[in-house]
Amino acid sequence: MTPLIFVTGGVVSSLGKGIAAASLASILEARGLSVTMMKLDPYINVDPGTMSPFQHGEVYVTDDGAETDLDLGHYERFVRTRLTGKNSITAGKIYESVIRKERRGDYLGATVQVIPHITDEIKHSIHEATRGFDVALVEIGGTVGDIESLPFLEAIRQLRIEHGPEKCMFVHLTLVPYIKAAGEIKTKPTQHSVKELRSIGIQPDVLLCRCEEPLPDGERHKIALFTNVPKNAVISTIDVDVIYKLPMWLHEQGLDELVIKRLGLDAGPADLSSWERTVEAVEHPRDEVTVAIVGKYVEHKDAYKSLGEALRHGGIKQSTRVNLRWVDSEDVEARGARTVLGDADAILVPGGFGKRGFEGKILAAQFARETGIPYFGICYGMHAAVVEFARNTAGLTQADSSENDRNTPDPVIALITEWTTATGETEQRSERSDLGGTMRLGAQECRLKAGTLARELYGEDVVRERHRHRYEFNNRYRQSFEDLGLVISGKSMDDLLVEIIELPRQVHPWFLGCQAHPEFTSTPREGHPLFIGFVRAAREYKAVRDGDKLAIRSEESAA
Repeated sequence: MTPLIFVTGGVVSSLGKGIAAASLASILEARGLSVTMMKLDPYINVDPGTMSPFQHGEVYVTDDGAETDLDLGHYERFVRTRLTGKNSITAGKIYESVIRKERRGDYLGATVQVIPHITDEIKHSIHEATRGFDVALVEIGGTVGDIESLPFLEAIRQLRIEHGPEKCMFVHLTLVPYIKAAGEIKTKPTQHSVKELRSIGIQPDVLLCRCEEPLPDGERHKIALFTNVPKNAVISTIDVDVIYKLPMWLHEQGLDELVIKRLGLDAGPADLSSWERTVEAVEHPRDEVTVAIVGKYVEHKDAYKSLGEALRHGGIKQSTRVNLRWVDSEDVEARGARTVLGDADAILVPGGFGKRGFEGKILAAQFARETGIPYFGICYGMHAAVVEFARNTAGLTQADSSENDRNTPDPVIALITEWTTATGETEQRSERSDLGGTMRLGAQECRLKAGTLARELYGEDVVRERHRHRYEFNNRYRQSFEDLGLVISGKSMDDLLVEIIELPRQVHPWFLGCQAHPEFTSTPREGHPLFIGFVRAAREYKAVRDGDKLAIRSEESAA
């Protein structure tokens, strides 16, 4: 059995369990271990695919097409292991599987109960996802004390009993607040959180204490005394200005050494040099640009979590700070693109669904095309660029996406009902298909056209990116748009689907739209070719624009 480290959270939500777990995993990986990660979410949804971005944030897509919790994005950004749908389990998936087995008669007439049937299914899912690795970290979603997470906590308690403490370890993340009015750190919330865990049979081995500043020695001793955790296992998890510092911070406190000794892992010394270089680039940038992100869900930044990180990664690879300006696409509609976007160094229009705000995205694409400002359209952002080209270059003034106007005379973006998957199988869909799990999902290969911007950036003829969408470029308009100057630089391997569009560089220095979501494969240590190129284009645009300003000022001064 793979040794398991279970990460739970207490007191309040949003303490950063995912980041903390991923940071520990990255240290263990840096010590030469093969590491995987897993998220257990207690909500009843089968997956987050149909959940509102305002409620749940981003839906992260894995190579195999699973729609998962955004924490899996943190995991893949911190460790090099590629995850699958097995690494994201919800209560909905567990209950669905158990009920399906009950209907088949697999339980031979037994009364199906939370214990043992639900807990057994949870344990089976954990074993399936973690088999074959040196160590696995399993994050339990929610907060200890929530009624819906009890079956998951009971399952991991049973695993500890069944396999022993040398195979299962409990790490609990909790809050140690600083009360400004009293000028004191309060340990009572942590004491009560651990008390809640112990009441259901789980004794933490390590406490990660989220706090503003490192815990004083006296508070660490007090927490250790009242929680039955060794003092050296009470770890300060402070607020860091750069999240990629956290692996170094936890390593300095000896967290990885505690884990290795407890689980008897055969590991070498930690090589965190790649993280040190990443932090160095973040803290000492040589340039700075501002990217306007024109989206629908900008009030909830987690809806675009991977996107924001990918832009920052593009800057890290060239020691450039990327400032993100979140722009509501309806604001562009109301005030005009030049007013809202005129001083940005680049414009990015991300994915989304539905009619609201789409015209604002089209206006953003038009402004970028006409002014030469770098433009990057991702999924729905590519759709906006295609519709804008149709209306203002091809003269199809009523062109639209059939997602938003089923009666448009020119559906340049339309529902594609059949496509070939990466495995060569044919998948189908229609407007009557369920919303959940019916999109074109997961990694698909794309063939790039020689001499194009996309081919230059990737440096390869065939690339593989992850998808999440229902609507595609309508092939009825492919030839006529190419005749008018639109470059189709990427197509599916069967030549049926348009994957990447761009404008010729003699017309626009950097204008590209892609159907896939390249942000899902960007990492802080490697970045992603498209985002690196986009940030570089923003730097070049800014340099030219600021150079023109300096020239004008010089002329005015001379006059």
